[in-house]
Amino acid sequence: MTATTTLTHQPDSSSKRASLVERAAAIGPLLAQNAARHDAEGTFVTESYEALGEAGLLKAAVPIELGGDGATIADLAALQRELGHHCGATALASSMHQHVTAFTAWRYRRNLPGAEATLRRIAQDGIVLVSTGGGDYTHPSGTARKVDGGYVVSGRKRFASQSASGTVASTMFTYDSPDQGTRVLNVAVPLAGEGVSVVSTWNSLGMRGTASDDLLFEDVFVPDERVLANRPHGVVDGPLQVISSIAFPIVAAAYLGVAEAAYEAALAAAAGRAQSVVVQRQLGLMKHKLQVASWALDGALEAVGDDPTPDPGTVLAVMIAKSEVARAGIEVCDLAMDVVGGSGYYKGSVVERCYRDIRAAKFHPLDPETTLVETGRHALGVPGVFGG
Repeated sequence: MTATTTLTHQPDSSSKRASLVERAAAIGPLLAQNAARHDAEGTFVTESYEALGEAGLLKAAVPIELGGDGATIADLAALQRELGHHCGATALASSMHQHVTAFTAWRYRRNLPGAEATLRRIAQDGIVLVSTGGGDYTHPSGTARKVDGGYVVSGRKRFASQSASGTVASTMFTYDSPDQGTRVLNVAVPLAGEGVSVVSTWNSLGMRGTASDDLLFEDVFVPDERVLANRPHGVVDGPLQVISSIAFPIVAAAYLGVAEAAYEAALAAAAGRAQSVVVQRQLGLMKHKLQVASWALDGALEAVGDDPTPDPGTVLAVMIAKSEVARAGIEVCDLAMDVVGGSGYYKGSVVERCYRDIRAAKFHPLDPETTLVETGRHALGVPGVFGG
C-alpha cells in the first residue's frame, strides 16, 4: 500500500455528478416499471442492468483515460441514491459492482497488478464484478491451500448480489500460512471458471431482485497474480479499511434512496389530508430523519475524500453514517406506511416494497450495534476489530 499514487485530471465534479444522476433519472421509469414484478417473482433485475449498461453507468468509476467517467466515491453515492428512488434492488445490487470497481481504480492509481486490465474490461466488455465481502469481511467462509503457482480455494459464499449476471467475483478465503498463521486472501475468481457455480438460494423478505444467491467454489485454482491481498485474520486491517471506506458510503446511499422513495410516496398520498396535524407531524418527522441521515452521509463522504488511505477513524465515520441511514431509513419507511394507510399494505405498493427493502440495511457489516461498541472501544483505546 506504499506504491505511488497518480491522480489524473478530473472534470468539474459538480457537472460530472449531475450528469450521472441525470442519466440514472432518465432510466428511472424503466427500473420502476419492472421493480414490482422482480420483487414478486424473486428474479434478477435484468432489464435494469441492461439499461445501466446502455447508459454507461456500470463503468462510471472507471478512470476517464480507460473509458469511464472517472466518478469519485461521492459521485457514485449520488448515483446509487438516485437509483434507489426507482428500484431498491437495482441500487443495492449495482452498488456492489460500483464499489469493487472504485477500489480497483484505487489500486490502478497505485500501479498495482491487474487493476488496469480489469478496468479496461469493465469499460470495453461490460463485465460485472461481484463482491462477497459483506458476508466474509473479517472471518471469511471457505479455505485456501497453497499449490504450485497459486492456491486452491473451496467454500460457499452467501449474499453474492447480482451473481446471476456477474463475470468476476471479488472474494476472500481463510488461509493457514505455515509462517504467518491464519490469514485472509482476497482473490479474483472468474465465475465461468471450472469449479464455480451459483446456487439459487435467494428467497428473502426484501431486496428480492438483487439475486443475492450463494456462490459455491469447489477446488478452484487461483493463480498467484489473482491474489489481491494477504491480510491478517479477524481484523479490519489497512487494505480492508480502504475497501470499507470506499464501499459502505456507496451502499448506504442506495438505502437512503429507498427511504426517500418511501417519503415521496407518502407525501403524494397525503395530499388530500394536508390539514391533518397528525399527518403534518409524520411527514415532518420523516423529513427530519432523512435530512440528518443525509448530513451524516455527506460528512462521511467528506472524511473519506476521493482517494482514501487506511484510517480506523474514517472507517468509523462511514459506519456511523451507515448506521444513521439504516435507523432513519427504517423509521421513515414505517412512518410512510402509517401515512399511506391500508393501500400501502398491499403487495406491489411502492411503500410496501420500500418497507421490506430497507430492513436489509442493518445486515451489512458493521451492523449498527457493533458500530456503537467499536466506536466506544476506539475512543477508549480498547482493542477491537481494528486490532490492538
